[in-house]
Amino acid sequence: MKFDSYDTEGFYDEIFDAQGQPRPGANLVVERINALPESELQRRQGAAERTLLNLGITFNVYGNEAQTEKIFPFDIVPRIIQAEEWTDLENGLKQRIRALNNFIDDVYNEQKIIKDGIIPEDLVFSADGYRKACIGLKPPAGIWCHITGTDLVRSGDGKYYVLEDNLRCPSGVSYVMENRLLMKRTFPMVFDACNVLPVTDYPSRLLDMLQGVAPSGVRSPVVAVWTPGVYNSAYFEHSFLAQQMGVRLVEGSDLIVHRGEVMMQTTKGLERVDVIYRRIDDDFMDPKAFRADSMLGVPGMMEAYAKGRVTLANAPGTGVADDKAIYAYVPEIIRYYLGEEPILNNVPTYACWRPDECQYVLENLDKLVVKAVNESGGYGMLVGPHATAAERVEFADRIKAHPRTYIAQPTLALSRVPVMVGDHFEGRHVDLRPYILYGKEEIYVLPGGLTRVALKKGSLVVNSSQGGGSKDTWVIDAEGGASPESPLSQQEVQ
Repeated sequence: MKFDSYDTEGFYDEIFDAQGQPRPGANLVVERINALPESELQRRQGAAERTLLNLGITFNVYGNEAQTEKIFPFDIVPRIIQAEEWTDLENGLKQRIRALNNFIDDVYNEQKIIKDGIIPEDLVFSADGYRKACIGLKPPAGIWCHITGTDLVRSGDGKYYVLEDNLRCPSGVSYVMENRLLMKRTFPMVFDACNVLPVTDYPSRLLDMLQGVAPSGVRSPVVAVWTPGVYNSAYFEHSFLAQQMGVRLVEGSDLIVHRGEVMMQTTKGLERVDVIYRRIDDDFMDPKAFRADSMLGVPGMMEAYAKGRVTLANAPGTGVADDKAIYAYVPEIIRYYLGEEPILNNVPTYACWRPDECQYVLENLDKLVVKAVNESGGYGMLVGPHATAAERVEFADRIKAHPRTYIAQPTLALSRVPVMVGDHFEGRHVDLRPYILYGKEEIYVLPGGLTRVALKKGSLVVNSSQGGGSKDTWVIDAEGGASPESPLSQQEVQ
């Protein structure tokens, strides 16, 4: 299997340029794959998939009648990003998350951005992620969004754009680390020669960040990961991160608020918890503050948090900033709080609550992607050029009935990466989700992040629940000097 017959088909390709030549940093990978004996790459792909299954690296799809876990599909041709290009992305992501953190703190406290007329009041207060219970809260170190997964796309012009911000419980970072392990096993010599920036230190960086935002006065903070339980689609990641950090994985039934402190039940009795990395939605955290029917939450958790007895990461209420309606205002948010021009641009966005823009959307549904502002995972979405006339009529009715709930964007020619299809390579569209840790001392961006692939031919939907897969993302340090990944044993390399 070789790249000789691979066709970029006029799309921006992450591995090959318009003339079919490998981009900077991709030469070694292309040469190595082209040099492999026939069927050897397929054998390695099969070995990678068996490893995923044996390690239990799976996810659940809600609504799947079979109720079976699936491996997250993985393709062994990596995506490659040059370090210089990555530096620009890193700076843009840090700028964006700093501004969004200021925005969250402002809307739950002084509300200056609303009073100054930058963002409409009703748009903020009607956001699905806005929580009245968070009004007046001041989290430790003033940090609300400790862990963020920001989705980026590269268009046909070669530029990156922010597709959306995920500030509630962003998932997928465990696949970044497992993908890296698979690639080091599959192409160890090429990997070493390429000076790929490391990702395996993420758990230690995550733990340092969590310990650093512990309540004031706590010297040796106890950290726990709070999961909704084994039936959650990302349970593998919850258990993986807890194990990698060396902290306890807890469910609501393991926690109790006792005399104002959050305690977890252990074999030795109750032990205080100082920092909770929560992977449970706001609504289910505390039946006293949010949904009274929640069987997953801990009564009194919000009161303990408000009194500064425990740190919750991410803080409750951060979802107000990843509402897709608020997304349309992020460039203004950056200018307002930081006095800077955005380094990373949004995808051009039409807000359906604005009458003139709504009219444009209704007249051009065949050219646009329409998204419900409170949906994720590829749901509640219309890809106009690929939709039927009946589907567009149905979506038009939805928009007219609830304009606040929809935005629209032009259909971008997303960049592509080669994937294995049978005995040859074909291009498939990709996005990129870098992970950002906002700690007391610094903002850290994991080099590369998760490249998600729309494995269905022609599809633009990369979500795993919609048939998407993933690739390892290599940020290539052209100057060398990349800090090494943890070494592999000889058995792992074979």
